[in-house]
Amino acid sequence: MKVSFPRMGNYDVPIRYFVRRVFDAEVVTPPAITKRTLELGSIHSPDFVCAPFKFNLGNHIEALENGADTLIQFGGICRLGYYGELHEQILRDLGYEFEFINLAGMRMKNPKSVWDMLKRYNEKLTIETLATTLPTAFTMVKQMDELEKHIRKNIGFEVNAGSYDLLYKAYLTEAEQVKSKKELKRAFSHYLKEIKAVKVNLPKDLLKVGLIGEYFTVIEPFANHFLEKELAAMKIYVTRNLNISTTVFHRDMPKLLKRVQHYVKYDIGATGIDTINAALSFARKNYDGLIHVKSFGCMPEIDAMSILQNISHDHEIPILYLTFDTQTAEAGIKTRLEAFHDMILMRSNTTRR
Repeated sequence: MKVSFPRMGNYDVPIRYFVRRVFDAEVVTPPAITKRTLELGSIHSPDFVCAPFKFNLGNHIEALENGADTLIQFGGICRLGYYGELHEQILRDLGYEFEFINLAGMRMKNPKSVWDMLKRYNEKLTIETLATTLPTAFTMVKQMDELEKHIRKNIGFEVNAGSYDLLYKAYLTEAEQVKSKKELKRAFSHYLKEIKAVKVNLPKDLLKVGLIGEYFTVIEPFANHFLEKELAAMKIYVTRNLNISTTVFHRDMPKLLKRVQHYVKYDIGATGIDTINAALSFARKNYDGLIHVKSFGCMPEIDAMSILQNISHDHEIPILYLTFDTQTAEAGIKTRLEAFHDMILMRSNTTRR
């Protein structure tokens, strides 16, 4: 098999690691998401569907063009979990022939059903291989999230520009080649130490901004017009709590609802409650501002926006709302970011006097 899957951030690295070992297949990684990816997906998508749908579809088309014969759809915790069937039908209507593995429909709490599905595609798969590969891939995701969290806060202040990028790329390359969880932990310890040793020049009066919103658009750099790099260039200390670790491995909805009970009592879907919880946390830590990111038409995040307004009012913290889709202009985003930066800078200077 020649297997491919949609991209999101750098998570293609642990996915490739998993697919090669569990499916015993060649991996056809789609090119990094570009304007062409979005255009391909948009042409064949319903007009008002969210941008992640279009990105995923564009990824599938580029993968098939590059020789993939098997596609994997991972789904998500919102409507994206239902998009696999639509993607498959659209691609077949376009005349492509392929095998489609929709993991969104798997009953993960039923180990036997998962095992039967995997054995269907790789008869040689052993319990031992799965038992070592799956935890290693999960550990890799958690390590990536921890390294990125440290880098995100400091990358705008590194003394030697590019130091973080070089170290992180080296970690990803080494991590994908490890043969055991032990080797992976050793690589992580080494690169965490190196990354923490990078010299930074943090000013006394830091501008701190919390990044919140819909998980695909927050995580995938192209989907948000490389927002984090733009903020780093403005010398802004950026924190983002949302990643795969927090939405898949460590998500406790009852605990989240308890934290935000003053503002909302029910789960509003997808990462809406995560957004509200993160906003409240940043506000209580006296951050200078929040940037809310979402794809056009994302209903849970639209629902969250009215609650965010209440948090903004109660804690006197400004929020910049950014919505992204096929028609979003990069120049417009930059202009709004510059205006937001000037506003929180003046506000910060006034407060500290």
